[in-house]
Amino acid sequence: MNVAVLGAGYAGLMLARRLERNLPSSADLVVVNDRPDHLVQHELHRVVRRPALADRITVDLDDVLDRAEVRVARVTGVDHEAGVAHLEDETGESELDYDVGAVCLGAETAYYDLPGVEEHSTPLKRLPDAARIRERFLELGPGDRAVVGGAGLSGVQIAGELAALVDEEGLGCEVTLLEQADAVAPNFGVDFQNAVHDELESCGVVVKTGRTVERATETSIEFADREALDYDQLVWTGGLRGPDALGGERPLTPDTLELGDGTFAVGDAARVTDTDGAAVPASAASAVREALTVAKSITRIVEDDRDGVFEPRPERFRFDAPGWLVSVGDGAVGQVGPRVVRGAAANALKSTVGATYLSVVGAPSNAVGLVRDEP
Repeated sequence: MNVAVLGAGYAGLMLARRLERNLPSSADLVVVNDRPDHLVQHELHRVVRRPALADRITVDLDDVLDRAEVRVARVTGVDHEAGVAHLEDETGESELDYDVGAVCLGAETAYYDLPGVEEHSTPLKRLPDAARIRERFLELGPGDRAVVGGAGLSGVQIAGELAALVDEEGLGCEVTLLEQADAVAPNFGVDFQNAVHDELESCGVVVKTGRTVERATETSIEFADREALDYDQLVWTGGLRGPDALGGERPLTPDTLELGDGTFAVGDAARVTDTDGAAVPASAASAVREALTVAKSITRIVEDDRDGVFEPRPERFRFDAPGWLVSVGDGAVGQVGPRVVRGAAANALKSTVGATYLSVVGAPSNAVGLVRDEP
């Protein structure tokens, strides 16, 4: 039986590693990714201030996968009914047939068709984005303003990192964080929101909530009902859209995470509801937990095909995160259960999260380096 994992972000890598351990030897496993390495996305903002960390947060797939065949190609389309993935690499276009597959392609930055926003901003999804943001930011000086659009966790983290870079380099410029909702971290609880807001302001970020962006020019952002805001650099983290292979959509999936018969969607590529009917937040924690659930479902399908004993039921996903953590410059805000923490307690969590993940996916030397480079 042919099993395909499409994408090697958090969901894809965790799923592939679990399937390597659990699938019977008769099954063939292939992992398709547009790069030969895995990026620890939640640490990407740190590369803006510490470029050397790029090596710490990239992991060669051949080093952490033993049994799976790794194919470096871009997934351009998925026919989940036929069990076919359309691929494109340097040699041209091809098709990959699979019996069981998982779409783990993540999400792209959403611009919501706002005129000028994509043209004049930089997202933060890949290492070259971090390099571009840093290069432009270091050109700013007193009286200049860098604006970060979107105050979800990614926006909070890059705003905090830029503010810390202002202090380190003595740039004298302003960092402003915009959010359409009435609070930063709008998908989280009020206590967490308030702590994040306070942490941002303590490190010098100007926070502006309730701002609905209508368009951007080369030098200003225009709002629906407020005066325009001039800027010298624009970073956009304002939302998510689905991968191109799914037509830019993030399909709604049930708690079994099924797109169709034999195809699953894992991680940010889909909008998932869990067994309680709750919407699952797009996050690394969600992607990893979804991958563990789908690994059980795929293993059952493969074993049933081999034994022919019963029709397996897919595992149902229930999201139960132990907590949340967001980095804000040299500080952090964490939530463990109902308790929200800042200061030393949050920084202690911050110093271990990335390293723990790297150890789990089989990159202990990267983990050691990441901890060593903590400020």
